Amino acid sequence: MKIYTKTGDAGTTALFGGSRVPKHHIRIESYGTIDELNSHLGLIRDQNINDNYKKILINIQNKLFTIGAILATAPDKATLKNGKDRLNIEKITASDIGLLEQEMDTMNEALPPMTHFVLPGGHQTVSFCHIARCVCRRAERLAVSLNDLEPFEPNALIYLNRLSDYLFVLARKLTYDLQANEVKWIPEKY
Repeated sequence: MKIYTKTGDAGTTALFGGSRVPKHHIRIESYGTIDELNSHLGLIRDQNINDNYKKILINIQNKLFTIGAILATAPDKATLKNGKDRLNIEKITASDIGLLEQEMDTMNEALPPMTHFVLPGGHQTVSFCHIARCVCRRAERLAVSLNDLEPFEPNALIYLNRLSDYLFVLARKLTYDLQANEVKWIPEKY
């Protein structure tokens, strides 16, 4: 199988179902940013971190592929002529969202209460987490914009929202685990 097809040379790309849209279309920006986020999560997973975090990150990466597939399917092509879903994959569920919440609750139990915003950084692994959190927020903003134009499964949006929270808590927990310095943001007073 060849990787290059030359079908996108004129600046368009195909969605699941065959529709073609410009490569700058909000749908492409949305799932492209999900792909970018997934790559950042791979970078975090490649660090010397707890095996449970790695297991959860693999789970998240799989869910992001699901969300990418949902976003890459135009609503008018989501259902086949026989009435079945074009995407024959498990969707994002309440239990997927619940797993992120459960993991955050578990990590938070070991952390000191947050009294200030924190400056990203302190350790390279922590910084990777903060970058992924920011990319996740961008992915969520783009997905919300797409959803305003062409609604899709609500759990996908909820998952992205919860994922950025998870990545923030993971950054704090990794700061704690790695005994890095968590720098509080204390605004200067006039």
